[in-house]
Amino acid sequence: MITPGRPRLRRRPYGRWSPALLSPVLLTVVIGSLAYATPRSVAVSRLLPAAPALAASMWPVLPTVLLGTLCLLLMIGLGMEFPDLGTPYTSAGIVAVTVAAAYGSHVRLQREQTLFQVRLVADAAQQVVLSPMPRSFGAVEIEALYLAAAAEARIGGDFYEVVTTPYGIRLLIGDVRGKGLPAVGAAAAVVNSFREAAYDEPGLDGIARRLEASSTRYRAAFRADDEMESFVTTLLVEIPIGNGRLRVLNCGHPPPLLLSRGELRTLTATAPSPLLNLAELMGGQYSVDTFEAAPGDLLLLFTDGVTEARNREGAFFPLADWMRGQAPGGPRDLLDALHRDLLRYSGGRLDDDIAALAVHLG
Repeated sequence: MITPGRPRLRRRPYGRWSPALLSPVLLTVVIGSLAYATPRSVAVSRLLPAAPALAASMWPVLPTVLLGTLCLLLMIGLGMEFPDLGTPYTSAGIVAVTVAAAYGSHVRLQREQTLFQVRLVADAAQQVVLSPMPRSFGAVEIEALYLAAAAEARIGGDFYEVVTTPYGIRLLIGDVRGKGLPAVGAAAAVVNSFREAAYDEPGLDGIARRLEASSTRYRAAFRADDEMESFVTTLLVEIPIGNGRLRVLNCGHPPPLLLSRGELRTLTATAPSPLLNLAELMGGQYSVDTFEAAPGDLLLLFTDGVTEARNREGAFFPLADWMRGQAPGGPRDLLDALHRDLLRYSGGRLDDDIAALAVHLG
């Protein structure tokens, strides 16, 4: 599970004294040994500049320079042993490559620091859009899952939020078309609007209109290249306290799944509601549906990245069949299994961001 937290630079997949990290030193030893043992006509010593060049890709500046100095001394020693080895030319090459490698190492370290700062900013954005989970509201337990399609990404255009209000527990999940900072900004606009509207509006249709207004204002302030393709799918769910019924308003989003006593139900809307930013084209009529639920039921809200995950043959992930086969358990168990099986099904290659909320009705 990916949840909000402080980003850290990833550790290298090898230890401090592993062969991968020590490969420049090992390369120096191998080249030096071969230069001493092979005929002079082979001129293996001319490969010595490769060692500091390799070091620049993984070492700081000072160790890189020290290794280049070691290679230079080694070349001078070989030249004293074998005067016809072409020592001046190879030594000049070592010096030139070492200087370039030191500069390259310096630039790499600066870029890594810049990347770390960018991740800090992305983490701050994530804290704004994605609320920490889990949350418990009396007997109702809610867990969240977020997976970014890009390996180094912290957040994308998928979003979710959960608030408790006088009208009950209200959930939001959605997906902004597009990626990058524009999608994150649009997601933040919708989530922030929901956090206010969920407390003020007595009905889900009122919340949807508030979300539409906020999303439209954001689109006007930050215009996309293709206005017709700038839209947001959203799903609103209300769980009234002690009512035993779910209210759902679906604005073009994948319908949620309800697992009740081993039977799976798809909570499909009876009438379509307009996607955010498309109300002018589709009309401003919002449809709220009511579904029966019972204590112990599991509700799954998800974005289309779940159902559109593909295996190597191009087949979509069979979410409904998968959920029917899940053993009884809590929302955390359900999302952990979904995370594991999605990565296994797709071979670890996700084409889209994934967000999901699992709700255990008490």
